[in-house]
Amino acid sequence: MTRPVYLVDGARTPFLKAEGKPGPFTPVDLAVQCGRPLLARQPFDRHIFDLVILGCVNVIADEMNPARVAALRLGMGEEMVAFTVQTNCGSGMQSIDTAFRYIQDGTHEMILAGGTEALSHAPLVLRQEAVEWMGALRAAKSPMQRAKAAAGIKPHYLKPVVGLERGLTDPITELNMGQTAEVLAHRFDIDRKTADAYAMESHHRLAHAQSEGWLNDEVMPAFDRDGAAYDHDTGVRPDSDMAGLAKPKPAFEPPFGKVTAGNASQITDGASWVIVASEEAVEAHGLTPMARIVDSEWAALDPSVMGLGPVLCSTPLAQRNGLGVADVDLWELNEAFAAQVLSCLAAWQDADFCRDVLGLEEAFGQIDRDDLNVDGGAISLGHPVGTSGNRIVLHLANAMQRRGDVKGIATECIGGGLGGAMLLEAT
Repeated sequence: MTRPVYLVDGARTPFLKAEGKPGPFTPVDLAVQCGRPLLARQPFDRHIFDLVILGCVNVIADEMNPARVAALRLGMGEEMVAFTVQTNCGSGMQSIDTAFRYIQDGTHEMILAGGTEALSHAPLVLRQEAVEWMGALRAAKSPMQRAKAAAGIKPHYLKPVVGLERGLTDPITELNMGQTAEVLAHRFDIDRKTADAYAMESHHRLAHAQSEGWLNDEVMPAFDRDGAAYDHDTGVRPDSDMAGLAKPKPAFEPPFGKVTAGNASQITDGASWVIVASEEAVEAHGLTPMARIVDSEWAALDPSVMGLGPVLCSTPLAQRNGLGVADVDLWELNEAFAAQVLSCLAAWQDADFCRDVLGLEEAFGQIDRDDLNVDGGAISLGHPVGTSGNRIVLHLANAMQRRGDVKGIATECIGGGLGGAMLLEAT
């Protein structure tokens, strides 16, 4: 027997676009900024939690195990167990899934699960040649050996590499994430104009959601050490149009590539938390759940086509729960790249693909664009890698409540050739 598990509440920071220098917040700073108001509005003591789980990919040296550092800074007590998970883009969803499984199995009652990322704080790293030169210099014993080793320095040793650039390149295929999107664009015949149109719509939808106040309960203002306030996602371009999106050159496969800075997700800082609880905890503390977590699914595939991860995990998730396309009221599909999202939609409508790859007798079906990423996505608000999976689950629950939807799926592609999906149901 398994127990019902509920998503009770959640909050995130504004997503802050990286501006070419370290932003005002470290990963733990971000987690604390949205964690404090989230915990403050609960009718129970923060020591009630059994566990804290936090997704984070680019952990900085001063914040090893950011889950534990965040838990302590949030005043959750010295006895609070906390651990960090790293599954690339799936880290924030993995934190929820782990909480879901623990509570479902009866070993825990209430868990704080989140994701955080400060991509603007990605470290600068030395080239391997420079590291080897420094090793030789330190190993030299005599003055003559040290002088000889020092003479081996070359000017390019002093030019560091942004760690993020290496982190976004798959070590198996040696393709960066943008190139994997180009592979999909070629496979499913996604043209530049269609990708740009999708990106424009993402910006317009986010701008509309902001103007309507639909994000007010979800996005908590963040305040830096100088007192400056950050109260909205800064990457959104409300005036985005096709003429402007046509200007950037292909970022990864010039001159004919389809992926540009305008139709790809933005490098961003941000954090998100959700509270996951058992039915017993909900009743004991008089809580009102946002949604029930019904099920989840993870899938793996060739890293060169990692963008199809949502197709490979969401399809069996839906089928296992007796759902077709028409039965899912709302979808959150993380917008790593416009071409990647559009390729997933095309794959679901491709009968040959669905038969050969998914083992279906016919095409899975067409997802109505009015039920997909209704308030924009990572193209307009950014993709802080360890956070995004958490944000899409949180926003799916909020948007389902607003629209009166019954069932929704949050799903994402994951660097390295993975996909994750989670099914929510209205309570």
